[in-house]
Amino acid sequence: MTDARRHAPATLRNRDPILAILRQVLPSRGKVLEIASGSGEHALYFAAALPQLTWQPSDPSPEARASIAVWREEAGSANLLPPLAIDAALADWPITHADAMVCINMIHISPWNATEGLMRAAERLLPTSAPLVLYGPFLRANRPLVPSNAAFDADLKLRDPWWGLRDLDMVCDLAAKHGLVRDSVIDMPANNLSVVLRRC
Repeated sequence: MTDARRHAPATLRNRDPILAILRQVLPSRGKVLEIASGSGEHALYFAAALPQLTWQPSDPSPEARASIAVWREEAGSANLLPPLAIDAALADWPITHADAMVCINMIHISPWNATEGLMRAAERLLPTSAPLVLYGPFLRANRPLVPSNAAFDADLKLRDPWWGLRDLDMVCDLAAKHGLVRDSVIDMPANNLSVVLRRC
């Protein structure tokens, strides 16, 4: 592509399985805040598939936000909002309310303080019973890593020692400290999980 649009090949592989989960757990109406929207392809696809919801993408990267903006302009989706500049690790977010939150493939490709910031924001922004949906690979107690996830974890740590697959129980314990309870954990293709947390 010659413009600002980015393309993430994994989006085409995982968007339909993720959408199936979102259809089950998102509210029928309201604003969904997506954290770390990356290329914007998920936001574009989910907004089109869920027209009753307003989809708010975000990303800390100016290049990612530029990609989201071009995809959005091309699609002309009325329910897909301009991307916000949100760094999950920071305290100040330019949004005061969300009816649901979605975070795909961020937790393992960011320092732990980004996950801490995500949980703090979910406590602050979400109403009672609203979901925070996480997607990606996780470490699980008493379950050995499949070779592909073990190799991915090692590669992430080589790229940045603060990155890596997170222990699911640690993530859920952190969530609990911020008023979020584990609702469900769903096995997904390619050894990923969808984790649904809900605001108490």
